[in-house]
Amino acid sequence: MSRSRNPLEHALAARKKAANRYYSGPPSDHFDGTLFFNPGGRMPGRFTDLLKWQLNGQRAKWPATSPSPFPQARPSARVEGTDLTVTMVGHSTLLIQTAGLNILTDPVWSQRTSPFSFIGPKRVNAPGIAFDDLPPIDLVLVSHNHYDHLDLVTLRRLKEKHDPLAVTPLGNDVLIGEAVPGMRLAAHDWGDRIDIGDRAAIHIEPAHHWSARGARDRRMALWAGFVIETPGGKLYFAGDTGFHDGINYRLMADKHGGFRFAILPIGAYEPRWFMAPQHQNPEEAVQGMKLCKAAFAAGCHWGTFQLTDEPMDEPVRKLAEAREAEGVPPERFRALQPGEVWDVPEIGHG
Repeated sequence: MSRSRNPLEHALAARKKAANRYYSGPPSDHFDGTLFFNPGGRMPGRFTDLLKWQLNGQRAKWPATSPSPFPQARPSARVEGTDLTVTMVGHSTLLIQTAGLNILTDPVWSQRTSPFSFIGPKRVNAPGIAFDDLPPIDLVLVSHNHYDHLDLVTLRRLKEKHDPLAVTPLGNDVLIGEAVPGMRLAAHDWGDRIDIGDRAAIHIEPAHHWSARGARDRRMALWAGFVIETPGGKLYFAGDTGFHDGINYRLMADKHGGFRFAILPIGAYEPRWFMAPQHQNPEEAVQGMKLCKAAFAAGCHWGTFQLTDEPMDEPVRKLAEAREAEGVPPERFRALQPGEVWDVPEIGHG
């Protein structure tokens, strides 16, 4: 016969069940002591909402393959001083080269963004840089733990070949550290700053999103954007984010005074009733560029993995419409494609 639990045992069991497997720390304005949240924002949809979306029959058909019009790039080993070169790899993976540093954002070289190798969103175009053609990678920025942004297979490859420092929000270090032993990790909260020698600094900044690797770890690790402070100006990688009434963009402008360059998501936004809290659309991205006072911007998070309902090329068309409506010249906000290289002008020289 099984013994019934007393109230204390029930409380301890419930606490153990609800415990955060990635992070423990004091409550804050975005952490309730167990889970992270968006202050004044919206929670991710419920499972019933997910089913409603998945069964809506509105998903556009993407081609099985859609090669980039640009050949795979072969970056130089280093870009020195205030020069800035950005190369699109695909989705939210970009190579940033400036001040003698080589930085990757949300690196994914795998064929699928999924916990499985045989099912899940599949790459429709090759990475814009072949992995073996990467220059020495000094720094990796990992914005959160969704599979299309945190790819453990790629991180293992980077650790073995380049041994970069991975900078990530709170909790993701546990996930990465367990899967990639020996990887150099720096996990930080919103508002923290990390100095990278005497050449740059990384600021971890708010994004409106969420996190999960499965059904039982939702919002246990933090999500974020990054500001890279360099001799040639400040760069902003917004990570994966909903527009959130422009609150975080205004915060970035107030805190950092504007940016030479921003990397902003423009895809994976339909249907809006489900996706708006977590993925901004092209119109919102253009508003975000203006609100954060970015001189130039690159659109990412589109055209490589089909995650949502919109047609593959719609983000580019919608971006062009939004630029025109907001009076932003095409050369200042470009939807980058794999292999595309942008030597970003200095502010005042565009």
